[in-house]
Parts: sequence; C-alpha cells; structure tokens
Amino acid sequence: MKKSIIGVVTLVVVVLFATSFKTKKIEPKKEKQKPNIIYILADDLGYGDIQKFNPEGKIPTPNLNSMAENGVMFTDAHTSSSVCTPTRYGIITGRYNWRSTLKSGVVSGYSKSLIQPNRSTVADMLKTQGYNTAFIGKWHMGWDWSFKEGQDLNNIDKLSARPTVNYKQPIKNGPSSHGFDYYFGFCGSLDMPPYVFVENNVVTMEPTKTTVSVDKKSSWRKGPTSEDFVHANILQDLTDKAVGYINEKADEDNPFFLYFPLPAPHTPILPTTEFLGKSNTNMYGDFVMQVDDVVRQIRETLKAKGISENTLLVFTSDNGCSPTANFGELAKVAHKPNANFRGMKSDIYEGGHHVPFIVEWPNKALKNTSTDKTICTTDFFATCADITGYKIKDPEAVDSYSMLPLLTSNSKKEIREYIVYHSVDGSFAIKQGDWKLCLVPGSGGWSYPRAQQIEKDKSKFPEMQLFNMKYDIEEKNNLIATNSEKAAELKEALKKIILEGRSTKGAMQKNDGMEGWKQIETIVK
Repeated sequence: MKKSIIGVVTLVVVVLFATSFKTKKIEPKKEKQKPNIIYILADDLGYGDIQKFNPEGKIPTPNLNSMAENGVMFTDAHTSSSVCTPTRYGIITGRYNWRSTLKSGVVSGYSKSLIQPNRSTVADMLKTQGYNTAFIGKWHMGWDWSFKEGQDLNNIDKLSARPTVNYKQPIKNGPSSHGFDYYFGFCGSLDMPPYVFVENNVVTMEPTKTTVSVDKKSSWRKGPTSEDFVHANILQDLTDKAVGYINEKADEDNPFFLYFPLPAPHTPILPTTEFLGKSNTNMYGDFVMQVDDVVRQIRETLKAKGISENTLLVFTSDNGCSPTANFGELAKVAHKPNANFRGMKSDIYEGGHHVPFIVEWPNKALKNTSTDKTICTTDFFATCADITGYKIKDPEAVDSYSMLPLLTSNSKKEIREYIVYHSVDGSFAIKQGDWKLCLVPGSGGWSYPRAQQIEKDKSKFPEMQLFNMKYDIEEKNNLIATNSEKAAELKEALKKIILEGRSTKGAMQKNDGMEGWKQIETIVK
C-alpha cells in the first residue's frame, strides 16, 4: 500500500514538474529586424593611411583591411568640411555645416552648443524608429557649461579662452538634448581644455590639476584636468565604454545606434606602449595602428555577441590628415597620409576632405566591393532613414542622400548630382561629375597658397580654380581660362544650393547666421 501511495505521489510530482517545465520553456530570441548601427569616426586620419585605399601605404591596418574585404569601400567619399567641428555637425544633422552659425574654423572646449534645440538629428530620428541611442567619445560641437558669474564670455569660442566653469552644475544642450539616451565623453578635442569626462550631463570628476605641454611637439593646450582624465589612456578608455555598451544592448530587444567619434590619431599623438614603434614609421603611424586596433575590438565584440551579421558598421575620418603627423618624417619611409591628393586638413583641395569610408553590413551589404560614386558624410542621416523606413520631413537632413543603393547593389547611378566642400577659412568648392570649382584663389587652408601669401601678390593667382578630377586628381591644372562657361554653371548651381537652404528636394529652408556672411558675397552677387 505504501509503495502504491509513493508511486502515485511520484507520478503526480513528475507530471507537475513536466507541466511546470513546459510552461516555462524559453523561446529562442527573435533576430532584430532593423540593424544595429555603429558609426566610428577617426580624427585627422588620411585617405592614404589605410592600406586598402593606398596599397603603397606603409602603416599596417589589418583590421580595417578586413572590414573593407567584408564590406563596401567608397573611394570618392568626402567630409562636408576639411576640419573637425563642421564635419561632425553635418554627420549628425544631415545638413551642410555652413548653414549653421559657424561659418569658419571650429568651436572651443567651452563653446555653446552649435546644434539648435529644434534641429533634428540622426539620433532623434532613430529614437522614433525604436532605437536605443548612445554617443561615446569626442563631441566637439559645443554644449552649454555653467560658468561662474562675473566673467566676460564674449570670447569663449576662441581656442585661447579659459573661463571658469561651475563643474557642480550639469551641462545643458549636449548629446542628451539631441537624441542620445546615453553619453560619455568630452567636449572638445583631446588637446582642448577642459580635460574632464561628462556622463549624461554630469562631470564624472572635477578637475584638480592642470595639464601643460611638456614640449613644443606635445600639441596640447594648458587647462584644468581631472584625475580620471589621463590623455594617454583616453582612446582605450572610450573603447572600453563602447564595448561595454555593445555587450549590454546586444541582449536587449530593441536595436541600438552608437555614435563613436574617436580622439585619434589627432594630437596629442600618444600611442600606448603596446603600439610604440610597431608601425616602423613614426608615432603618428603607431597611433593609426592603435585606431585600427579599436576597430578590431569593436568587430570582435559584435561577433562574440552574435550580432555582427545584422549590424551596420561605418568607419571614416572627419577630414584629411593634419601636418602634425609630420609629413617630413613619413616621407622618409615613403608614406603619404593623404595619398596623392593635393593639400591637407583645412584645405579646399582633396587632401582636406577626401577620406576613407567603409561600410560593413553582412546581412544586406555587398562584400569585398568598391564604388567610385561620390558620397558625403552628410548622407548618413538619409541612409539610416531609408534603412529604417523613416520619412524625412522638410526641415530635416536637407543635404543628405541615401547611400543604400550603393551598399546593396553594384549601382552605376550617382546618388547626388552636386557635392559642396568647405575649408577652414570658410571658402567653398562645388563638384559635379568630374568637374570641381574652387571659389577661392588658393587652398582656403594651411597649405600653399594661403590667404596671406595671396594677399601679397594677387596678380599671381586667379579668382577661382577649375579642375577636371578625372584627369587631374592632384589638382595641378587650373582650367578656368578655357572652361569659363562650366565654371559659371557650377557657380550658379552653388548659389542656388546656398540660397534655397537645401540641396535635396523639398520646401525652401533658411540658413542660420546670414548677416555678415562674407564668404558668400562673391557667390550670390
């Protein structure tokens, strides 16, 4: 009898256990339909610094090479500006930088936010599409610090400005005001104070010491520094944050967007010990290799979490290589950071804004493919909108064209008729097909001929420069005298793009800060 009762009890327990197990069965997680999106932006990396773009380059970049072999290389990709701040503004807003109030140069580490509160960003847009959004890295578009009272703040945009900040107060109009759910980073470049991290509007640690340049080659500006801000560790610190964010969000149901702008290989050029001497070029080459290793860490994390196939990974640079890389040293080992392009960071010439651009998206994009169709970094907004099914509103992304057709097919069609370039001093250029018109006598930047050199003898320099990029990629032959009609046609097209407030189809929009904008006087007259 006891055995019978025990048997019945055992049977009941087994049935209950089986039923309980059945109801708690875990279904396999469904793959996110929309891709995760990661945008890695190097700082001052040249077109010629990646071997897949410049086979004669001397800096090993195995991870970027691998990314290109598994994705799409854009060989005619351009930043909207040849310097930092304006290019970043264009990436985030899909709007040419010169439509903002910043008409030349860059903002400082103390500048107010360049992005107006009502300006839609790619992060704003992706949030409406169900994305978690994050910024980790170098912002450099200004945000609103709380300054201590009684100071003259008229010159805070100057790189020499050193106002006193109330670090106990949260910052305003930063990444969280422009669509980012989470952020961690710093305001300016790695050589611009204040040297403090800000996480979700709050300074992680108040500055207690002062950074000074140890020598003329250090290329960083004196300023307040917190104990947790160690310049030589910043690149890896940010990478650790990015890896942590990916690990966290990979397990969630919603897709994520990570904007990851690096502070390297911009000055101060500080490769960690692991990379010192590794490139057999100079310290800049070593720092480029460390940037390449950042890409390795991100790609390996994506694979380890099983989400690499459905992640759209972008890698590019914010402008061409800077002369602080030491072109003379690199020439001794036959390395050209800007390949065979004329000029450098800051210039209207190709070396200022012609950058490497790679997109890897195993689920949808082509692999081991190269396209010579012209794209601009402003095109990111429209591409994300196209991918996620978002309909762009009239005031949004006014200079952004979707790159999706170039990612998913061997399209022979250009996605944009015109592209507009901008130099550090606010000079313009416009390109259509093979023709590029520079509406300035010289470089518009730091290379010869500079504005000061032109001013000394204006008779030596024509008012504008016209190049046929198909036959003259080095921009040696100014064809303005023999092709004046083409120049006039391009100038008129630029005038239209400026005055209509957009280059895409849609209702006319307004540019910011039109009053006193000297650079357009010769264009619109």
